[in-house]
Amino acid sequence: MHLSSSAFQNMGSIPALYTCDDADLSPPLAWDDVPNGTESFALIVDDPDAPDPAAPKMVYVHWVLYDIPASARSLPEGATATTLPPGTRQGKNDFGKSDYGGPCRPIGRHRYFHKLYALDTSLGDRGQLSKNELLAAIKDHVLAESQLVGTYERKRK
Repeated sequence: MHLSSSAFQNMGSIPALYTCDDADLSPPLAWDDVPNGTESFALIVDDPDAPDPAAPKMVYVHWVLYDIPASARSLPEGATATTLPPGTRQGKNDFGKSDYGGPCRPIGRHRYFHKLYALDTSLGDRGQLSKNELLAAIKDHVLAESQLVGTYERKRK
């Protein structure tokens, strides 16, 4: 399975449009080479460099999605509850909300991991799962995974 974005290359810089410094839209994402038997997808976007890449202390979660339909091969730019593929459920990020929250770090260049999981099941409505709750729920159901890493550093004013 391969995950990509038309907005940035793997290990490339995420444009400000997808951060709190601009419109804070979710980037467009697309995937292919999906394994047979895929029933749904899950997506986690997180930053392992928080709060400072020179001395990271936590992984900050920016987006949690699950039950993305097996027929889906992309997420649109600026995805919201109404524009996500039908049936997709949103978890809870570390901003305390379900919608995408883009890069917004004050110190250094951070890496943002977009991790897509192909699953052999659909989870059903489990509410706003956290990243850890989602990972526990999919533990024995991952057929394949792919990641796309973007970087971002706030410009000094």
